[in-house]
Amino acid sequence: MKILIRADTHVNIQVPGNTPVPAYTFSQVIAALSVSLGSMVVGFSSAYSSPGIDSMNQTAIFRDEINTNSASWIGSILPLLALFGGIAGGPFIEYLGRKRTILATAFPFIIGWLTIAMAQNVITVYIGRGICGFCVGVASLSLPVYLGETIQAEVRGTLGLLPTAFGNVGILLCFTSGMFVDWSTIAYIGAGLSIPYLALMFGIPETPRWYISKGKVKEARKSLQWLRGKNVDISDELSSIEDANANCEKHSAQSPVYEMLKKKNLKPLLISLGLMFFQQFSGINAVIFYTVQIFEMAGSSVPKNTSTIIVGIVNFASTFIATALIDRLGRKVLLYISTIAMITTLFSLGTFFYIKEKYPDVDIINYGWVPLTSLVIFVIGFSLGFGPIPWLMMGEILPASIRGPAASVATAFNWFIVFTVTKTFQDTMSAIGAGPTFWIFGAICCVALIFVIIWVPETRGRSLEEIEKGMSGPVRRMSAVANMKPMPAGC
Repeated sequence: MKILIRADTHVNIQVPGNTPVPAYTFSQVIAALSVSLGSMVVGFSSAYSSPGIDSMNQTAIFRDEINTNSASWIGSILPLLALFGGIAGGPFIEYLGRKRTILATAFPFIIGWLTIAMAQNVITVYIGRGICGFCVGVASLSLPVYLGETIQAEVRGTLGLLPTAFGNVGILLCFTSGMFVDWSTIAYIGAGLSIPYLALMFGIPETPRWYISKGKVKEARKSLQWLRGKNVDISDELSSIEDANANCEKHSAQSPVYEMLKKKNLKPLLISLGLMFFQQFSGINAVIFYTVQIFEMAGSSVPKNTSTIIVGIVNFASTFIATALIDRLGRKVLLYISTIAMITTLFSLGTFFYIKEKYPDVDIINYGWVPLTSLVIFVIGFSLGFGPIPWLMMGEILPASIRGPAASVATAFNWFIVFTVTKTFQDTMSAIGAGPTFWIFGAICCVALIFVIIWVPETRGRSLEEIEKGMSGPVRRMSAVANMKPMPAGC
């Protein structure tokens, strides 16, 4: 085994008896790490309301302002503004470039977190959360686009995991911080996380594909050479990028809306939107945003902050389990496992709360472990399937001619559902009780299972061209028998 980690040197790993692992440069690792730090800020931002609201409830300046309505707004204003950020992110990455758009989120992230940290009333908290939310929406679109256009296809799965892993690190870090410091200090930590993210982004280049789209071939060659190593012949890859761009320009003459509404394109778009819908209506963000409150309501025998850290660790670890299994079992099998696990745990959690609320004379103190166990299994199930796969399949099943605008629609739709769930979660629990609320999420997961069985195709072992060709006909329930092929460059 020989590993050299200069920016212009390949990492060559060969295990006797196995197929050699494709070579990639340390430069690509740095690029993936840089944008993944942005994903960590996104994860930290998403998780803040859980420990933050709990801490604000114990602070004199917020004691009279934090109620069910204001708490729901602290949690839901982030996805609401992320919706608009996702819409704005599309034009930003086209006109400003991928790197500049990502860089442009770092300073507002810092401003937003400092606004929260120094807040003297709940309105100021709303403003800070709104600023962070807009940046979250822009980042959620631009970060994967940057990675997709810079990492070579053979290792896109490996390095493409980093944003998800770092996002879960951000969630875990936020939950852990909530054990030791108050809401204001947590916000200062959030501002500090944006600094290394900002610094590393200055050191990596713009994507070659964006340079080509703007006719800057010289800059594209320089960028691609940095990413692949100075001694690597990049002529063929650069030519393929130019060809792909020329093909995209042929379709750009027609309206993107017109293209998306074509029958052959509408079906994969609707499947992608369906996966996004069921991803968020599984209740995952309600769980992440309000983890502390859920355990507090449950009267769990496990300390509430300890419970949130356990959930965060499980969320982080499950990412790597999904990576190990996704190319062995396929997308549909993991979605089956995911939905069955979520259905079981949501109905169990709902039953626990229902008994607690409707039968107060029943002694359930010895069953305080049920909320933690249910949420841990729920998070494992979600992380194995409905967490990563909707985003993965969005890039696989959307046709090349509409991939950009359709991905923007899917991203904005995702954040709209996040807002809807987080804004109505506490109101719904107040109206009908926590038990029926979790039963509703469980029932939606039952529908999700039917949706996966009937409509979602298996994409493992198929190239993008094969997937696109298959999607133009009837959706078939297919089982993959081959390993996943490298993803070719798309539009």
